[in-house]
Formats: sequence, C-alpha cells, structure tokens
Amino acid sequence: MRSIKQPGAPVAERIQWAEARGRAFSFTLQAGLPLLEAARRGFAAEGFAGGVLSFGRGALEPFGYVMPALSKTSENAAFYSDTFRPSGVTRTRLGSMTLGMHNGAPFFHCHGLWTEADGRAGGGHMLPDVTDVAEPFEVEAFGIDGAMFAAEPDRETNFKLFGPVAAASTGARTTSRAFALRLRPNQDFAGCLEDFCRAQGIARARIHGGVGSTIGARFTHGGVTEPFATELAVTGGAIAAGSSGALEAALDVALIDYTGGIAEGRLIRGDNPVLMTMELVLEVLG
Repeated sequence: MRSIKQPGAPVAERIQWAEARGRAFSFTLQAGLPLLEAARRGFAAEGFAGGVLSFGRGALEPFGYVMPALSKTSENAAFYSDTFRPSGVTRTRLGSMTLGMHNGAPFFHCHGLWTEADGRAGGGHMLPDVTDVAEPFEVEAFGIDGAMFAAEPDRETNFKLFGPVAAASTGARTTSRAFALRLRPNQDFAGCLEDFCRAQGIARARIHGGVGSTIGARFTHGGVTEPFATELAVTGGAIAAGSSGALEAALDVALIDYTGGIAEGRLIRGDNPVLMTMELVLEVLG
C-alpha cells in the first residue's frame, strides 16, 4: 500500500476515538453571518457544542480557501497553497465540516467543491475567518454529546489537527450511540473503519461528516488520482456486512489534489491510505 514518510515518528494509537451520544438533524445557515458562527448557532440551537455536517448547494461571499500543496521544507510531508479570495458569490457543490474547538473557541475544518463567480470550478479547504454565508442554505448535521473535536499539536505530522476527546455532556437530546474518530496516516481508510467496528462489536454504522486527506485515490469506477496530496470530503458512507459476511466500508468521496485535479466516486477498499488525517463520526446502527 502507498505510504508517505511523515516528519515525526508514528503514534502507537492509530485510531484516536471517543465514545459519545448523538443525533441527526438539519438546519439553515443564516445569510450575513460568518460561516463559522452560522454553523455554531445551528448546533447550539439543538443543544450541541459541536459535531459534523454536510451540505450541497450553498452561497458564500466573501470566501477564502487554500488548496493542498507540496511542502517547501522538511517540516511537513505536504502543506497548503497561498490563500485564494475569489470575488463575487461562490456557489458550493458539496462540502463536509467538522465543528470543534481551537484554543478554547469554536473552529471548523471544512473541505468542499464549488464554482466561483467567473465559472471556475474549484475545491479545497475553506477558511473560517474570511468566509461568510451569502444566501441561506440548508445543511445536514450530526451533533455529538459527551465528546468533541479539539485541535491539538500532532507530533507525527507536525500540524495542529482536530482529534476527538471526551467532553462534559451539554444535556442535548440524543438518539444514537456514536463514536468520534480520527484516523492517523498511512493506513487504509476503509480497512481502518472496518477494524474499528469489529473491535467495538459494531455490526452496522453510518458515517456522518468526514474531512481529511488520502494519498491520491483509487476509485471503484476505475478512476485514479496520482498526485499524492489531496483535500477530501466524504459525501456518503456506511459500514455493514458484505456478500462474504465480513464487514465492508462503502465510502463515497470528493477531492481536489495539489495540481487542481478534481475527482469523485467510491473508494476501493484496501487501496486508499490516509495522508494526514481523517476525522468523522460513526453512528452505530447495530
């Protein structure tokens, strides 16, 4: 399997996780607010301090983002581009967001694909401090109670990354058992989730959110992304018994690589290792 040498030594715990309770709901991001504040208010209205969300068509202005890029130093295996701030309203096609905490304040990690006002198709990592909601649009969310995503220094990748930690209950109404997860580098995305579910006695699970990166990508439709640095959003996912009776993860994703190449589809199991991180929530169904 493909692998990328990281600047720091691998951490023994390859899956960082925290058990929680959660609930799926939808809400509308309000126009005129920073995207971060609009998302925070939506979760807070349901009693949650954070969680994950996914969206389709939306409108953002102003808008700022970065793309994956090669690292200019040995301090990171890959890095970010300079910041882009396209003029006019950017129309999203899809996106996935993790809402958590950074330095004691709300923060998000959000990847997506979009079309800029001049018609240019783009994608990457949205920046919370320079992005506002231009028109109201609906999102699908999953709030978690008893755990949260917190940005902490990661010595393996030399980035400050979201990871799940235990948190005090906010008293939000919940309906499901859930796990907040972060997958560490150089392990297959699908295989990692399958192993986790087997270890936890989970027979069926639904994936909510999903933000991270893979080392290129291999798709079931035959498509291949060769450039190794990507920004990826999970667009749908589930884990259940396959035809052989063994657990299988079905992972639909969209990504952009560091050359600007865009790809979408279902990932091949066993051939899509994590580059830097992959964070998501598993809702236990059985």
